[in-house]
Amino acid sequence: MNQPVVIAIIGCGRIAHLGHGKGLLKMAQEGLIRVKYACDIIPGKAADYQKEFPECEQVIEDYHIAVNDPEVQAIYVLTPNYSHYQITMDALKAGKDVFCEKPVTVSYALSEAMKKEADKQHRLLQIGVCNRYKGTVEEIQKYIAAGKLGDVYNVVCNFRCFRQIPGIGGPFTDKAQSGGGVLIDWGVHFFDLILYCLGGAKIETVSADSYQGVGKNMKDYHYLSMWAEDTKDIEHGVNDVEDYVTGYIRTNKASITFMGAWANNIDDNNMYIDFIGTKGGIRLDYYGGFTYWDGNTLKGEKWDHPIPDMYECEDRAFIQSIFDRKKNKGNVDEVLETMKLLEAIYHSGDLHQELSFRSEE
Repeated sequence: MNQPVVIAIIGCGRIAHLGHGKGLLKMAQEGLIRVKYACDIIPGKAADYQKEFPECEQVIEDYHIAVNDPEVQAIYVLTPNYSHYQITMDALKAGKDVFCEKPVTVSYALSEAMKKEADKQHRLLQIGVCNRYKGTVEEIQKYIAAGKLGDVYNVVCNFRCFRQIPGIGGPFTDKAQSGGGVLIDWGVHFFDLILYCLGGAKIETVSADSYQGVGKNMKDYHYLSMWAEDTKDIEHGVNDVEDYVTGYIRTNKASITFMGAWANNIDDNNMYIDFIGTKGGIRLDYYGGFTYWDGNTLKGEKWDHPIPDMYECEDRAFIQSIFDRKKNKGNVDEVLETMKLLEAIYHSGDLHQELSFRSEE
C-alpha cells in the first residue's frame, strides 16, 4: 500500500471549508493523505479550520514553513487570485506538486510561467476546474464525443443573477486582489467546461464588452442577498471590477454566445448552457441536471441522476496523480486555453473591438 501523501493547505477561507474540506477529510480518514499544515495569514483562520477538520496537524501563518518542509509532498493553494502565482512558484521550485484553485492566476502570461515552471521541475500542477469532475459535465462530454448531437455548431451561455455582487467593497470586487469581476469569478467555470465539452476547442476570434453597470456607486447599491456578505466594505472598500459581460466567440469547434452578470436589473436568474448540434441539443442547468433533445424523435430526455461531490472527485484525482505520476484533465496544460480566453474577453472589452487569434496557428 502507498504511504499517505503529506499535504499542506494554504488559505483557509470559503473554498477550503465549503469546497475541499469534506473530501480532504475523507481521504485523511482513509489514510490516503496526511494534512500536516493548515495555513492562513489572517490570525485565527487556520485555527478555525483545524477545529472543523481536526485531521490538520499544525496551524501556521507563514506558508514558507510548509513549502520548505521536506516531508510535505503537495501544496493546496486556496488563497485569493492575486497570490496564486507567487505561492505556486515557490512551491514548485521547492519540489512540491501543487493544486491551485481557479483561476490559474490573474493573467495568461503568469499562467504560462507557472506551467513552464511545473515542467521544469517535473512537478504536477493541477488547477481547480471542478466542473470537469461534475457528473453532468462528464456525461455531456460523452454525448458530444459519441456524436449524439451531431456537429455542435453553437453554444449559448448565460450566467446572470439579479443583484448578487459578492462581498461588495471587499476582495471580490478589488481588481488588485481578484483580477476581475463576474468573468474571472463565474465565467471561468462556464467557459472552461464549454471548452472541455467541445473537446479542447481553440480560440479563433473574440468580441466582447464588459460593464460596471449596477454596483459602481456602492452606497446606492441595493440587493436582496449577497454571497460573502461578511467581507463587504461599502464605506472604505473598492469596487473597480465588471459586474456584467457579454460577447461572441469563434473557436475551431463551435461559436459561443454569452452573457454574464453578478447583478442586473432583471429579476430572472439564468445559469445554463445550451449545446446546439445538427442532430440534437442539450441544455445544462448549471446547478442541476440536463435535458437532451433528439432531432429525429423530437423528444426530450432529462438526465437527472445523483451527482457526486465535484470537489472531492477532483481532489481524489489530484492525489491519484501524485501516486501514479500521470497528469489528469485538470492539469494546467489543459486549462491554459481557458485563461487565454478570459484575458481576450477583457482585452476586447477594453479596446471595443474584435480580436483574432487565427494567425497564431
